[in-house]
Amino acid sequence: MRISGLLAALAMAVTLGACETTSPAQQRAADATRCKSYGFRSGTDGFSKCLLDIDLDRSADRRAAREELLIYSGPRFYGAPYWRYW
Repeated sequence: MRISGLLAALAMAVTLGACETTSPAQQRAADATRCKSYGFRSGTDGFSKCLLDIDLDRSADRRAAREELLIYSGPRFYGAPYWRYW
């Protein structure tokens, strides 16, 4: 009984250890590196626009994923506009 509990705890620890989150500072550094690789120089309007475009793309991806989840899971309340999802 104790061995199975230990194995379960070990499996959970390994699973949680595999999760990696990116801090906002790390994300900003990665975005800046990406814009520099495109040839933009720090402090220019083009560099700022590049950073903004990357952020807007990321927001659009999150919004699309949220919409997809809503479409496939379906609304959970009465009076939902089902026609919007078909």
